[in-house]
Amino acid sequence: MVVLDRPADLKAWIGKEIGVSEWLAIDQSRIDDFARISGDDHWLHVDVERARREMPDGKTIAHGFMTLSLIPYLVRSVYAITHRGRGLNYGTNKIRFVNPVQVSDRVRLRQRIKAVERGEGGGQEGATRVVSDCTIEIEGKERPALVAEFLMLVYDE
Repeated sequence: MVVLDRPADLKAWIGKEIGVSEWLAIDQSRIDDFARISGDDHWLHVDVERARREMPDGKTIAHGFMTLSLIPYLVRSVYAITHRGRGLNYGTNKIRFVNPVQVSDRVRLRQRIKAVERGEGGGQEGATRVVSDCTIEIEGKERPALVAEFLMLVYDE
C-alpha cells in the first residue's frame, strides 16, 4: 500500500500504476445482498439451481454494477492519504464490462493514476480531482471483469 501525506501528492503518480488491491472473494450472499438493495433480482444472479442448469459453468454471476461499486472499497488497500478531508465519488467514464464475475471468483483492483488537478467551481473548491484507470481483474482469468475511468474528489483537511 502506498501512503501519501496530502491529496496533491498523487501528482507524482500521474501516468503510473499506483498499486494493486488485495483479492476479494465474491460469494453468493454478497450477490444476493446487492440484488435485494438494487432490485435487480434476475435469475442469473440469484437462482443458484437454475444457474447450475442453464449458465455456462453452472454458476450465478455478479451484477456488473456490483463489481463497479467495489472500486471505492478496493482502493482502500491500494493507497491512503494521511492528511485529507472527505472523499467523494465524482463519476466514471468509459466503463466496459468485459468478463462476468462468477460466484466464488476472487477479484482485485489494478489502479493507474491518469490525472490529478485542483477542483474549481461546482462545490469542488478545496478538492483535488483524481482520475484513475481502474481494472477489476479476476483471479486465474486472462480477461478482466471491467475497465473504467474512475473520478474522485478528495478534499483538503
